[in-house]
Amino acid sequence: MATSPTPKRVKTSPPLIGTHNGHFHADEALAVYLLRLLPAYTPSSLLRTRDPSLLSECHTVVDVGGEYDPSQNRYDHHQRTFSTTFPNRNTKLSSAGLIYLHFGKAIIAQSTGLDPESDDVSILWRKLYNEFIEAIDANDNGISVYPPSETANLTKRFNDSGITLSSLVSDLNSDFSISAPPTNDAETATTDGTSSSSPQAEEDARFLAASNLMGTTFLRKLTAYHTSWLPARSTVLSAYTSRFDHDPQGRILLFHEPTPWKDHLYTFESSSSSPSSPSSSQPNSQVLYVLYPESKETGSKWRIQAVPVGKDSFESRKALPEEWRGLRDEELSEKVGVEGCVFVHASGFIGGNVSEEGVREMARRAVEM
Repeated sequence: MATSPTPKRVKTSPPLIGTHNGHFHADEALAVYLLRLLPAYTPSSLLRTRDPSLLSECHTVVDVGGEYDPSQNRYDHHQRTFSTTFPNRNTKLSSAGLIYLHFGKAIIAQSTGLDPESDDVSILWRKLYNEFIEAIDANDNGISVYPPSETANLTKRFNDSGITLSSLVSDLNSDFSISAPPTNDAETATTDGTSSSSPQAEEDARFLAASNLMGTTFLRKLTAYHTSWLPARSTVLSAYTSRFDHDPQGRILLFHEPTPWKDHLYTFESSSSSPSSPSSSQPNSQVLYVLYPESKETGSKWRIQAVPVGKDSFESRKALPEEWRGLRDEELSEKVGVEGCVFVHASGFIGGNVSEEGVREMARRAVEM
């Protein structure tokens, strides 16, 4: 009996990614890394060129080509007519934002193992855009953090431009003698007929170093938000709801283990559905102090931390009392009138006690001073 021949498998090449050569920026460096986090693009090669005929052969093109068309895998943002933003945000997208807009949820699900359709993926998708991607979009599009009219008469106390990720990527454009990190075959950038020792190949290697810098930073943030920030959300909500157990006005928040609380606290405070005081019809006071153990170990010392006026502020809503600041141990305990005090920082933003009850009593006294 005759048998049919086994059909041959058709070999398909990984989708080729294209972007421009020449001076590179943080946005396309991140866009390329993000794509390669997806299984379909993991083995992809990269072509860096401005030649339209070569870019036309690429499966996906980012930050070059003058075209934004997801159906054709074209993700440029330099067109005069381009105005796309992330949902509920006002910042015009860069190539990083475009790739994240279309592939971000799939990337998060792939990297975390979460269900792509889950609420957790959506929460992380918005969080990472707001806290990381948007600043890259703004930087590439020349959008200031503050309106120019509000900063026209301000003078910086020091120069902080050299510590941003964008500035570190910019540094990699310079052809110094520092060797770029080794790359695997899948990461290798390709050019039109250039040798591995050509200036273009050396530039491509520096681009890959920039891409790794941006991408590994993204992954570290994703890991932190997934494994620490996201689980903490329910913990902070529980503590926020029960804050009146520790102070009639809800000014003290208590955790029984170290918890990343700041971001969630500000969110719950600003929410119209914030729990109200069960014992008072007056408006709730803001949380002034957060109490928590230094570690999960039994017998750990405890901390009292003043809540900043804003998430990125160094100013406290109510710093620990002036007369406590800079004191330690017995001298501090005597001044506070509470046993077991360990320290209060000179600025009053944080202090410590050997026990939970001790730090509770420090908080009770501080809110009334």
